[in-house]
Amino acid sequence: MKRLVIISFLGLFSLSVSSQSYKGENRPFNLSQELNDLYCSGLFHSTEGTIIDVANNMGARAWLNILDWLEGRVAGLQVYKSKSGARIPVIRGGVPGIYVDEMSVPIDYLNSLNIADIAIIKVIKTPFFGGFNGGNGAIAIYTLGSEEEDSEHLD
Repeated sequence: MKRLVIISFLGLFSLSVSSQSYKGENRPFNLSQELNDLYCSGLFHSTEGTIIDVANNMGARAWLNILDWLEGRVAGLQVYKSKSGARIPVIRGGVPGIYVDEMSVPIDYLNSLNIADIAIIKVIKTPFFGGFNGGNGAIAIYTLGSEEEDSEHLD
């Protein structure tokens, strides 16, 4: 009789514990997807790429040029130095398009860009046809505050 009471008590206890656990959507947290949703729009949002959170990486601020810091952090990306000293990114044999806040900019613009102002970088290694020179991929740089400006235009 004692066994029956103990088994029924344990059965009721386990039933009450399991009924209180949440069995809803169990989506794991994905920081890259959250940053992509926050900063990227249009073709930049829908195209797959490697997203790097620069704003929360204190080691990035020690570098003078973002391309120097980025080299070695993304597979397939190499940075070459020309005779004039300009840094040229190369993704799998071709020069990618460079975008700052989804606006096409020349490579030289990155020399004047302060790393402390950069929020994220999205490196698209597949052909990106969102602008000129897109067959070799793209490097999209998003500055801090760009997501607030986009949301103001939507209001």
